[in-house]
Amino acid sequence: QVQLVESGGGLVQAGGSLRLSCAASGRTFSSYAMGWFRQAPGKERELVATISSGGGSINYADSVKGRFTISRDNAKNTVYLQMNSLKPEDTAVYYCAAGRRTILIVTAGPDYWGQGTQVTVSS
Repeated sequence: QVQLVESGGGLVQAGGSLRLSCAASGRTFSSYAMGWFRQAPGKERELVATISSGGGSINYADSVKGRFTISRDNAKNTVYLQMNSLKPEDTAVYYCAAGRRTILIVTAGPDYWGQGTQVTVSS
């Protein structure tokens, strides 16, 4: 069982930055691939970024490439999402998620979800 707790959301002006953190419980964090998803009002949840268990494989949605950076610190059981050059269309609830492998997060969905953190970007 893995429990995920996100933090770092908030209100920011367009062009600003935020860093989201996701703290995981348990001693098996380093064996899980991690992902960040987001869901805007009235829209489906979308995958933003994934990172493999060791951090060597990273992927981004086209909409955030060049602006967002996913990283992880396995010693701290934490995954991060650095968000720069934020746009109003980035406004959403952001969710941290864990799965046994990146490909499974993408194709079958994560095994575990956090509760989400709200990010609001004003124009």
